[in-house]
Amino acid sequence: MSQSDLPRPRRRRRLRTAAGLCVLLALVGYLVVRFESMGGGGAPHCTASDLAGDASGGDSRRTYDMTPEQAANAATIAAVGVARGLPDRAVTIALATAMQESALRNLNHGDRDSLGLFQQRPSQGWGTPEQIRDPVYSAGIFYDRLVQVKGYSRLPLTEAAQKVQLSGYPQAYAKHEPDATVLTAAFAGAGELTCGGPAPTDPGDPQKVQTELTRIFAKAGLHSSPAEPSRTDGRGGAKEPEVTMVEKRDGGEPAVRGSRAIAGWAVANARGMNIVRVSYGQRGWIAGQKKGRWQETGDGKSGGGDPHNAANGEIRIFVKG
Repeated sequence: MSQSDLPRPRRRRRLRTAAGLCVLLALVGYLVVRFESMGGGGAPHCTASDLAGDASGGDSRRTYDMTPEQAANAATIAAVGVARGLPDRAVTIALATAMQESALRNLNHGDRDSLGLFQQRPSQGWGTPEQIRDPVYSAGIFYDRLVQVKGYSRLPLTEAAQKVQLSGYPQAYAKHEPDATVLTAAFAGAGELTCGGPAPTDPGDPQKVQTELTRIFAKAGLHSSPAEPSRTDGRGGAKEPEVTMVEKRDGGEPAVRGSRAIAGWAVANARGMNIVRVSYGQRGWIAGQKKGRWQETGDGKSGGGDPHNAANGEIRIFVKG
């Protein structure tokens, strides 16, 4: 073989590589366009923001990104605190603690016998392993011990958390305070949670949704209509099973903070409980659409907001039929 023949295979390899890259880039471009046209598919993800609106906005809004698992756990921690009537400061302390201890994951392992969101230890009187792995229970017992700390709401966050946790790293909680504050606003204040990803394809269980919410909010005066089974809309089309929640306090007045916590909980748990739509006030959230953002509707149509709901604190949650 002559020397002039040697470069040719290399040129062919370069051409094949370039052609392969072109095909790959074309495929990626097609998938991006397809994703945009579908309005919200792609990998599941959630974003909390401390102000309502488009969480990807370029203003002074602060955001925190999570997986659906982390969002569901954060929503439960916040909801338990709100249901107990505790201030935002208590919710922020609890969220920052769980962010440090487990990264908002319900762990089945830890240092020695530590378990769950807060890495609580059965041997130290926190409960049985089964109880500690229950996010509602573990959040509840954390709050039980937090409120026993005198003046906890005025203490530095890391000091308040340490008095409950007795951690070997007592300064570690402070770094999570900014993000925990964003989460608190998203679930209990003026912020919101957006969750994108494909819409559920498997049927959900409205009774399970109602049971879990009642377990969290029953002692706070939650009123809910019976969970409805799948039914038709009278025109031969199917309608999703629905759960309607209304929280009342102070002589029957709606508790807006509790209603927001319920709505945020529903969106955060949409993937795990096959929830397809949430309606609260004049806003609606639909799984798999608009990149998981809440939409201003105010038209009272299916999946949209109801102009009367903001006044009576009603949240409508629809699961996949």
